[in-house]
Amino acid sequence: MREFVERVVEKLNVGENKDRVSVVQYSSDAEVHFYLNTYTTREDIVDSVRGLRHKGGRPLNTGAALQYVRDNVFTNSSGSRRLQGVPQMLILLNGGRSFDNVDAPASALKQQGIFTIGIGTRNSDSRELQKISYDPSYALSVSEFTDLPSVQERLSSVMSTVLVRATPMTPTVTVHRKPAGRDVVFLLDGSDATRTGFPDMRDFVQRVVETLSVDDNKDRVSVVQYSRDPAVQFYLNTYTTKAEILDTVTGLRHKGGRPLNTGAALQYLRDNVFTASAGSRLLEGVPQVLILLSGGRSFDSVDAPASALKQLGVLTFAIGTRRSDSKELQKISYDPSYALSVSEFTDLPIDTTKKDVVFLLDGSDGTRNGFPAMREFVERVVEKLNVGENKDRVSVVQYSRDAEVHFYLNTYNTREDIVDSVRGLRHKGGRPLNTGAALQYLRDNVFTNSSGSRRLQGVPQMLILLNGGRSFDNVDTPSSALKQQGIFTIGIGTRNSDSRELQKISYDPSYALSVSEFTDLPSVQERLSSVMSTVLVRSTPMTPTVTVHRKPAGRDVVFLLDGSDATRTGFPDMQDFVQRVVETLSVDDNKDRVSVVQYSRDPAVQFYLNTYTTKAQIIDTVTVDTTKKDVVFLLDGSDGTRNGFPAMREFVERVVEKLNVGENKDRVSVVQYSSDAEVHFYLNTYTTREDIVDSVRGLRHKGGRPLNTGAALQYVRDNVFTNSSGSRRLQGVPQMLILLNGGRSFDNVDAPASALKQQGIFTIGIGTRNSDSRELQKISYDPSYALSVSEFTDLPSVQERLSSVMSTVLVRATPMTPTVTVHRKPAGRDVVFLLDGSDATRTGFPDMQDFVQRVVETLSVDDNKDRVSVVQYSRDPAVQFYLNTYTTKAQIIDTVTGLRHKGGRPLNTGAALQYLRDNVFTASAGSRRLEGVPQVLILLSGGRSFDSVDAPASALKQLGVLTFAIGTRRSDSKELQKISYDPSYALSVSEFTDLPSVQQQLQSSLESWWFDTTKKDVVFLLDGSDGTRNGFPAMREFVERVVEKLNVGENKDRVSVVQYSRDAEVHFYLNTYTTREDIVDSVRGLRHKGGRPLNTGAALQYVRDNVFTNSSGSRRLQGVPQMLILLNGGRSFDNVDAPASALKQQGIFTIGIGTRNSDSRELQKISYDPSYALSVSEFTDLPSVQERLSSVMSTVLVRATPMTPTVTVHRKPAGRDVVFLLDGSDATRTGFPDMQDFVQRVVETLSVDDNKDRVSVVQYSRDPAVQFYLNTYTTKAQIIDTVTGLRHKGGRPLNTGAALQYLRDNVFTASAGSRRLEGVPQVLILLSGGRSFDSVDAPASALKQLGVLTFAIGTRRSDSKELQKISYDPSYALSVSEFTDLPSVQQQLQSSVEAVVVDVTPESPTVPARELVV
Repeated sequence: MREFVERVVEKLNVGENKDRVSVVQYSSDAEVHFYLNTYTTREDIVDSVRGLRHKGGRPLNTGAALQYVRDNVFTNSSGSRRLQGVPQMLILLNGGRSFDNVDAPASALKQQGIFTIGIGTRNSDSRELQKISYDPSYALSVSEFTDLPSVQERLSSVMSTVLVRATPMTPTVTVHRKPAGRDVVFLLDGSDATRTGFPDMRDFVQRVVETLSVDDNKDRVSVVQYSRDPAVQFYLNTYTTKAEILDTVTGLRHKGGRPLNTGAALQYLRDNVFTASAGSRLLEGVPQVLILLSGGRSFDSVDAPASALKQLGVLTFAIGTRRSDSKELQKISYDPSYALSVSEFTDLPIDTTKKDVVFLLDGSDGTRNGFPAMREFVERVVEKLNVGENKDRVSVVQYSRDAEVHFYLNTYNTREDIVDSVRGLRHKGGRPLNTGAALQYLRDNVFTNSSGSRRLQGVPQMLILLNGGRSFDNVDTPSSALKQQGIFTIGIGTRNSDSRELQKISYDPSYALSVSEFTDLPSVQERLSSVMSTVLVRSTPMTPTVTVHRKPAGRDVVFLLDGSDATRTGFPDMQDFVQRVVETLSVDDNKDRVSVVQYSRDPAVQFYLNTYTTKAQIIDTVTVDTTKKDVVFLLDGSDGTRNGFPAMREFVERVVEKLNVGENKDRVSVVQYSSDAEVHFYLNTYTTREDIVDSVRGLRHKGGRPLNTGAALQYVRDNVFTNSSGSRRLQGVPQMLILLNGGRSFDNVDAPASALKQQGIFTIGIGTRNSDSRELQKISYDPSYALSVSEFTDLPSVQERLSSVMSTVLVRATPMTPTVTVHRKPAGRDVVFLLDGSDATRTGFPDMQDFVQRVVETLSVDDNKDRVSVVQYSRDPAVQFYLNTYTTKAQIIDTVTGLRHKGGRPLNTGAALQYLRDNVFTASAGSRRLEGVPQVLILLSGGRSFDSVDAPASALKQLGVLTFAIGTRRSDSKELQKISYDPSYALSVSEFTDLPSVQQQLQSSLESWWFDTTKKDVVFLLDGSDGTRNGFPAMREFVERVVEKLNVGENKDRVSVVQYSRDAEVHFYLNTYTTREDIVDSVRGLRHKGGRPLNTGAALQYVRDNVFTNSSGSRRLQGVPQMLILLNGGRSFDNVDAPASALKQQGIFTIGIGTRNSDSRELQKISYDPSYALSVSEFTDLPSVQERLSSVMSTVLVRATPMTPTVTVHRKPAGRDVVFLLDGSDATRTGFPDMQDFVQRVVETLSVDDNKDRVSVVQYSRDPAVQFYLNTYTTKAQIIDTVTGLRHKGGRPLNTGAALQYLRDNVFTASAGSRRLEGVPQVLILLSGGRSFDSVDAPASALKQLGVLTFAIGTRRSDSKELQKISYDPSYALSVSEFTDLPSVQQQLQSSVEAVVVDVTPESPTVPARELVV
């Protein structure tokens, strides 16, 4: 038990204002070892627990012990924070049945909101434990106490559940059933000023009490009168009948006195009336209502007591006269709208005389005969209502298969108009009867603000359902949703109805009424009136949800954002954070509210907690000016949508109205399609909302058939989501396609839909009942983005859902990384030749063979740099050999020489391209695409393709395949350009005999792509600290001279200059200037910054986060080489390791140039490669390194290849970095020598002395201890000596997760000797003898992301699933019975390590797989 308590405490966040712990031991009586406020640190608690002695004694009085902790431990004086709303938990460890009764004390703990978790053994009484536990599911069981660790995880899960359930200030009982009624307290102003009005107050109280259900103990009443101080007339538990209450109220005497202390009275109620002892059932979840009648302004402050009542969840209604202070009344009320006012007390209202009433009439085939009786019934009910805009409102809806609104709540505002409309109702007819769908329809379309519902203003909402049969669909969810919204449904059915279904639908089963036939409806008229009256009494504004299972409803969340000058660059990240948090809240059902305030010198409210009521509105507001998007509408203009087209047009208009249109904001395009697609305007056609709306209004329906949705999707991908058409996809702007579709596509949508997704285009498909829902889900970016309406005229019903999806998309959308981001320099190229072998090329085929041979001659096949495949095609393709078939140039040339012409027709180039994508550019066929090796396709074609090449060519481009298409005069030049990766890669000859004439051109194109020296982004980082004042003019001149040699232009070289000392300052960004002249002018005008100390680390981090970014003009994501030239004149005051490493990881080539005052080692660390660190004596000597700099820059450009922007590994890795993590906990004491022996044997196999392999050993239990780092020892002998002398660490618990995290942060780092950034494989060997006390999930994942190859070896006491989680691959988890058996897995480990290190996967980002040697 002691150990178990220790382990639980180890997981807590102990502190005075964090978690508090108390331990009590009991047998016949209870004894406190320490209270909740005794200790404030985890260490003190654990020490105390370790010192616990067993108490002994009998019998076992669990009931008395529970009562004891309730009365003596869960108290303010003992450190309990229950009254502050802090969750209270009691964990009982019990080994037998109680001698005394546990019922009352267990119940008392629950009433106090104490979450009890009972853990028992086989000797315990399981029923008793379930009674004691807060919920029966919280009772856990073990066979013996020694098995307690087996329920540790289950306990954690229960504790998490408890924390979610516990809500501040009602930490008590979360009752899971409908409360019994209400506790109503009247607080009457009895001061001198109300003497004459007091009889009216009494009369008002009596009238309200008359409406309550006191006699059946549903409702309870208390009356308190106050002036200077309060006086209770009677408590909530004084009287149990309405007659007693009315008699007492009649006999009340006016109190008199002054001044009027309303604040003190409110506080008194909180402390003395709304309490269990005074009869309040607050802790049982019964709503607490306070009605204050006040005739003047309070003498004391009401702020704190009013707030305290609100926190308690008391619904306060404050009614005042003209002498009262209206603002004070609003403060006191639960919501400002609950503050009511009368001129004098004689005018006190009896009830709330307004409601919204919706009739839902069953109009299915089965009710035809009864429909006139329904109509008359509705008429009679309406006749009794007080209809008016600010009184009662009425709506009528009829339904069968679907629902149809006859008129909304805001259609008519006189009784006469409603009755006339009802008299004119025609029976709808139809089947089946979908009552569930109709209820949902009402919730979404009738009980809404726009349809006249005043639900959000607190007006009672009633739904009267007249039903004549069982529903064909399910009613559970929609009826529950109506109840949650506080809509009071009264279901009236006939003998054909399902009575249980009606009870489910009704707000309360007692609200379900029944008649034999609809002609008998008059018989329930009176009963209906009675139910409606009950509803009006029960319904309280803004909490019309009396079925709420507990208070409070949610959270009010305020974001306070630092908007000062210093956060300008980080502000978009703040907005993004706010959006992500808001996404997790429940705003739309009015549970959670949100406000955002921004501040610098002073605060500015962006919006208040009551400004917005939907998540979409909040996210829209938060994203304004920060997110921009490109939105394309694709409209189905086929013959089948002619009638619905005006509705589509209006819908597009409404969506556009909500966009923030502008050149640098939102852009819009509209495309219409049927058999083909037609662009109405592109993304860069209009820059104002007005122009777009005008154009949309002028759209004409296109017409035509069939409906080719697939072709239209492909068209927008290739022609609209492009740079030239205004798409900003490559700049990372989110791309959205909204498809409005009215039918199934005639062609296939799979490939084009997939192609759009691969490009990161977020498609939202909206269809009608004629659409194919599965097809829409395929087309949409995510199946949940497919929306549906019955007809296009219903499009407004999905407007809000569309906004929500668009908001989700904007949160998800991250700047699109162009297709393949490889993490290392490729070893060579994979070259595939696709040869036209159709009948038409028979004579030219030998020339093709000759051309292939000549190109192969130029490749480096024999050293496995380049690989070659040849495919021939006509009607279908035939592979001659794959990329992994041959490994020598001679074999390839021999095979090509012997090729036979295939023959056949027609020429299906499209099918052949698709075949290559699916079968040749794959890992199994020898493609090294996933390892970052460039993929090249050379097509030789002698004619136009019979099939379409569009989709397959596009798919190859997305795959990153560089296609060169060479055709003859019979080929289609436009087709060749489409196929080619770039139109300039399409080459042409008259006949195949002329192929040698384009060989050089092909070679040049390949080389220019391979060594893309045509553009680069260059950032100069200049040391502007006090120490460089004299040398600054020389720095300026040096930058000028370097810039003079660059080929500056928007699509050529870009330049930025940043100066730094203590902090960094950008002089201009990469996208500020586009001409060399402007840059040179700006450089000449640079002033020395000055300042100290010199924080080079911070400056490097700054340029990484703020300059090498898309928004600042960096083209890193497009694969353009990134260079940073640092001019530095001194050692950095801060640490440069992490930021320098971060730049390298991003593939930024840093060249560090320093003076004699610089730290040469620091410069080498900063530079991308130590050889890139250059040195001069003084800055005036900078011209002497100009040539050396040019040489380094050239080297960089050769190494940097587009599509591999990240880390270019410079050399074959030297070996491996191997870290041993040894379990040194108490449980492994006897096995530790075997671990040492195992480590020594593995080290013996490594190559340490020639600096190939490095070794580190870390031992851990509760926390990790490094025995030595990767750079501590350089010889095998030193390592083995140290391992031999290791002492067992000891300690518990075993925190494997924390140890793994420690390794990631402190051992697999450059400063600790790790060569990860140089591409050296990182290997971790874990020896563990038990299950981890903490979670290993996140740290294990972090190591995998780092590319660390983890092998986990455990014993029979280890958790095999945990070991598999930790291991880089589940197969790397090995197992032995005891550590003495470790030699049995040594060979297996050795083999696995060698296999892994030879075949390192792309997840180890920096290591080219083929270059690793063991």
